[in-house]
Amino acid sequence: MIEGLSHMTFIVRDLDRMSAILTGVLGAQEVYSSEDEAFSLSREKFFLAADVWIAIMEGEPLPTRSYNHVAFKIDEADVEEYRQRIISLGLDMKPPRPRVEGEGLSLYFYDDDNHMFELHTGTLSERLARYAQAREAAA
Repeated sequence: MIEGLSHMTFIVRDLDRMSAILTGVLGAQEVYSSEDEAFSLSREKFFLAADVWIAIMEGEPLPTRSYNHVAFKIDEADVEEYRQRIISLGLDMKPPRPRVEGEGLSLYFYDDDNHMFELHTGTLSERLARYAQAREAAA
């Protein structure tokens, strides 16, 4: 039986740049750096962001961008603060997708290695409720 999420790993060209993104945008705390050693496939660093283990490893970036992404929950009152964090690091923000009103707000951005991240204010239960209401209204 699955117990929960263990960790996420992102392959990046520049460990220091991705470290700045994780700490600067997500407020993650660096908890480990392999320095010049490679206990795994390559040099790596580990972070905690709201008790989520994020690993970054040196390697070749994704060749293209896609809508595949990881979303982190934020409070709606903090959206503008996070937008400014993203802008201050010069990250490429993607316009939000069309939404059903009330399903939450999102900030989408790419790191330098084509990984997409989302900062989202809604929850699964809120989204399902809004979709059910939209379905009933359309019927």
